[in-house]
Amino acid sequence: MMGSPRKMACMAGILPTEVLRLPTITKKELTLLVSDHANCKKNLAAKMVESLFNAMRDSLIEGNRIEVRGFGVFQVKDTRPKPAARNPRTGEIIYVPARRKTHFKPGRLLKEALHKTREPEGTTDPSAAAGAAMPHIAPPSEDSTL
Repeated sequence: MMGSPRKMACMAGILPTEVLRLPTITKKELTLLVSDHANCKKNLAAKMVESLFNAMRDSLIEGNRIEVRGFGVFQVKDTRPKPAARNPRTGEIIYVPARRKTHFKPGRLLKEALHKTREPEGTTDPSAAAGAAMPHIAPPSEDSTL
């Protein structure tokens, strides 16, 4: 029987903090990416990113479904109550009420991009990888209005 990845890593002499290190992009880094690709000031990009996340959060709290074509669908799902769950430490039977949880279903384009085989580290052209991270967004023209 196999244990958890953390337990197996400890048995192999790897520190637990080294196991679950995934590349993470913070909201600040996302803001910098938007600023660079949209050729706008960082404070404007920060406002755009913040307002987008606020709108998405508010919409999900209201129970709405958010569909972003080519990316995926965010939605809220209801869980069923669990009248006979067990506390693993004490063995006590407890009631877990129904709740709402968020769910993300990736879109077709994202799924296809994620299922492509990746080349081993160091063999890719860095200029091609940088361009693939985020498409270039042209800055708005002086004539366009929102």
